[in-house]
Amino acid sequence: MPPLTVPLVGGGTRSFGPDETGWAMLVVYRGRHCPRCKTYLGRLNGLLDGFEGRGVTVTATSADPEDRAQEDRLEFGWRFGLGHSLAEDDMRALGLYVSDPRSEAETDRPFAEPGVFVVNAEGLVHVLCVSNAAAARPDLEALLDGIAGIQDRTLPIRGLRGLG
Repeated sequence: MPPLTVPLVGGGTRSFGPDETGWAMLVVYRGRHCPRCKTYLGRLNGLLDGFEGRGVTVTATSADPEDRAQEDRLEFGWRFGLGHSLAEDDMRALGLYVSDPRSEAETDRPFAEPGVFVVNAEGLVHVLCVSNAAAARPDLEALLDGIAGIQDRTLPIRGLRGLG
């Protein structure tokens, strides 16, 4: 996991990378303008106790400024850590697809397409999924079940030959 520090709504930060310990999940969403993101993050919120029960700290973030992210938190009642202001350089370091807005009605800045990163207790990406479209994201119940299997059976990181 490339080193990344995410500023959180309401103050503080959450860090990801090789120097961090404990299981963590970073969900990158497109931003306030995306209705599919709201549905997906609503499901994540509903499964939060299950992820936390497995010792996984959950954070979602986007390129939105703090005020937009705060509006979402208030409107939807999300309980997970909520980041904001994800920089384009960080999007690219994570290997995310970056889109320009189609109009000012959508948003006023480049934004990341969806990505999910599950980082293990050694700070390594154990599971990842990146998409170039709002409609393609991992099933969160299957992901939670998969994390349980990885942890319970101490399964290794797979697919290493597919990297660069």
